[in-house]
Parts: sequence; C-alpha cells; structure tokens
Amino acid sequence: MDTRKVQQVVIGQATTDGAGVDLVRVIGQPALMDLDPFLLLDAFRSDDPTDYIAGFPAHPHRGFETVTYLLNGRMRHKDNAGNEGVIEPGGIQWMTAGRGIVHSEMPEQQDGLLEGFQLWINLPGAHKMDRPAYQEHDAANIPTESRDGTTVKVISGVTSRGTTGPVSQPLTDPVYLDVTLQPGTEFNENLTTDHNAFVYVINGQIVLEDDEGNQLNLGRDQLAVLGKGDTVTLQSGNQESRFLLVAGKPLNEPVARGGPFVMNTEAELRQTFIDYQSGNF
Repeated sequence: MDTRKVQQVVIGQATTDGAGVDLVRVIGQPALMDLDPFLLLDAFRSDDPTDYIAGFPAHPHRGFETVTYLLNGRMRHKDNAGNEGVIEPGGIQWMTAGRGIVHSEMPEQQDGLLEGFQLWINLPGAHKMDRPAYQEHDAANIPTESRDGTTVKVISGVTSRGTTGPVSQPLTDPVYLDVTLQPGTEFNENLTTDHNAFVYVINGQIVLEDDEGNQLNLGRDQLAVLGKGDTVTLQSGNQESRFLLVAGKPLNEPVARGGPFVMNTEAELRQTFIDYQSGNF
C-alpha cells in the first residue's frame, strides 16, 4: 500500500460572508485557493446567534455544486424554482447548481448553536449547464460504520469496509467521511490513488506524516492536503478527535471564477453575469 503523506498544512482564516455571517475559510483563501475539484471549504461554528442569524439571503450560483453539512442547528433553504426545506442536525444537502439557481440559506436557532460546513465542488465543463438538482438526506439516512475506537459517518463514497454513502456523483466520484476517533486510535482508509484529498480537523488532535517522515500534529481548524497514494493512515492524540476526510477526482480543466459563478473561460463567465442580470436563471 502507498500511504499518502501530508503535502501542505493550511490554517483556516476568520472571515464573514452572506449578510455578515462569521465563519472560518479553509479552502478559497490565499494559502489554498482550491484543490481540484474542490473550490471552497467554509466552517461555521457559534453559540452566539448574532454571529450567524442574518444568514445568507438570496444569491445565485452556476457551474458547480454546494454541499452543506450540519452538525448542530438548522438551516432553511429556499430557491427560485419553488424548492424549500430545512437541513437538520447531521443532515446533508448536496445541491448541483448547474446552469443557474438563486437560493437563500437562513439559519434557524436550536439551543442557540449553529455548526457545520459548506464545500464547493466544481463541475466539468460539459455539465456546467445541467439542470439544477438536489440530493438531500437527514441524519437517519447517513450510514454509520463502527470500528474499534472509530465511528465513520459515510456521506458519499464507499469505505474499505463496504459502507456506501447516500450521495452519488460520478462526475467527481467524491468521498466525504465524518470520522470520530477515541484517544490513541489509528485510522486507515483506502482512496483512489490519483484523486485529490484532504483531512480537516473539527475537534481534538490528529497525527499524520509528511514526505520527510516528520510527525505532524494537527488541531482544530487545520487542514492537511494529502499527496497521492492509495491509503490514508493517521492517529488520534490523547483526546477524542473528529475530522473530515474528503477526496475527489480532479477535473484538470481551466477555472474562470467570479464570486458565486465558476466556468471554464472568461467569456462564459461574462455570459453568466449577463444571464443573471437579465433574469435568465
């Protein structure tokens, strides 16, 4: 087995988005603008409603997918096609914006706490103008795999133990795992060799190895970009640790990015702005 080594460690940066929501941006900041096919990773976590209650009023997207995963709190979404619903704790919304959608994401208080992530995943050029679509699953529909000292929630992909997540996207073949390790536990998982992958620490501490054999200790809001290989091996520290393991097939296409739109060329991007301003979403 060829074990993946850490290529880069990124620390999340505090920022605001939407109507002034406080969050931590991990992918999509100067230290890591993207990791093909991943365009952005935001983490939001607060027990102060003034940090997030203004939410994300109506805004457009085209050309990629937004993935919202909630650990705590609730998020109401509504779009210009008449779709509306609430993401509950432990739930996932995998939205394919495709050719264009205008939607809002508004937090709803639940014991004052809101915590979760939004990941943006690119779409290949041939599918950027696909019809918008949703894959939504509540916590009860996300399978949990138990190993010795390890709990793995499988949102997408198939684990080495054969557990399959409910989300399917063959265009980028994503793996999205939420892993909890008891103290002093080793975790091993297989990944497709040439897919890009990262580990993001939610809580606690994990230990990985870099190319020079150094042991790296990663803590909360740190992300490790993993090199190529077919397996991931890491250990938890002296406390319970939780992290995301995410991987996907790189598209190896040019990226023209402007705010909430991601296309392949500047001409396509200009047309997207024209379409949106003309009400053609």
